[in-house]
Amino acid sequence: MSTVQDICNYLDSIANPYLQESYDNSGLLVGDQFKQISSILVSLDCTEEVVEEAIERNCNLIVCHHPIIFSGIKKLTGKNYIERTVIKAIKHDIAIYAIHTNLDNILGGVSSKIAEKLSLTNTEILEKKSGNLVKLITYIPHSQANNVKKAMFDAGAGKVGNYEECSFSSEGIGSFRGNENTNPFVGEKGSTHFEPETRIELIFPIYLKSAVLKSLKNAHPYEEVAYQIIPLLNENQETGSGIIGNLPKEMDENEFLEFLKVKMELKLIRFTKLSNQKINKIAVCGGAGSFLTKKAISSGVQAFVSADFKYHEFFDAENRILIADIGHFESEKYTKDLLSDLIVKKFPNFAVLLSFTHTNPVNYYI
Repeated sequence: MSTVQDICNYLDSIANPYLQESYDNSGLLVGDQFKQISSILVSLDCTEEVVEEAIERNCNLIVCHHPIIFSGIKKLTGKNYIERTVIKAIKHDIAIYAIHTNLDNILGGVSSKIAEKLSLTNTEILEKKSGNLVKLITYIPHSQANNVKKAMFDAGAGKVGNYEECSFSSEGIGSFRGNENTNPFVGEKGSTHFEPETRIELIFPIYLKSAVLKSLKNAHPYEEVAYQIIPLLNENQETGSGIIGNLPKEMDENEFLEFLKVKMELKLIRFTKLSNQKINKIAVCGGAGSFLTKKAISSGVQAFVSADFKYHEFFDAENRILIADIGHFESEKYTKDLLSDLIVKKFPNFAVLLSFTHTNPVNYYI
């Protein structure tokens, strides 16, 4: 049987908590990590109604996108919907796990799901994150180099875009002398030894540092492992905000808006002034994405699909792109399907149910 922690660890491996924004609170929010799973309810939000649904459908883990707890809770008296939701989950022994901005900040995450719904091709991250990659350099006896490299690859090192097991090797001579307390793999203690070694260089995200170093030290034959870790400023092609890509075909603006409305199953779209341009390449961002407007313009897209634009932020389009605000809930509602598919692929032996509770707090009078 799988436990709550098994699910948490797997989803954390897809969207590492390191990638969440500073204001966020993703991860296991409520519940016993060692509890065995009966079945999982997947929802965009976790509300009292969602917990009630979990009770009715015999689910003891809720996986949601938006955290029910953002800031600290000092009392649990049931005075607001947050406290009532947490109390009800605890009473019924239901765990709550949230995967929020860390899922927003990866290729294959929330914005990628929008791109999939719109059949975009040649997709890539709109605003890539930098500063989360490091390079490791280590020195290994020739005969052990491949084994040690494989161990680090298995821990997630050496991935560059769509390529895996990427590294650079060079040959040289290492020297060392062990004291009387050593038991050297090669050479004799008390004597300086010169050993033909392979210098290995590879990169990985900084949040894999512990796993990669553990694999290096476990596989390396030396008692003392020499290595360097160097921070890189390179953009990480697989982390960042928003997605850009090409539409299935070129469209005029009205045709595009209708296409968007149908594909995303929308009641309405708020949009900027039309300028009679053809639309072929677009940017998308799940949730509140106005912070990406300038980046979208500079990327050469003709339209930007996101949500939660304020009045004055529509002016930022400057008649250069079409901004289409489709609503926060509407931009993220297919995240449930994304999460369900990920969990079922890894854990096919118990039920993963999509919540039927409608959690959008915004209603429309049409």
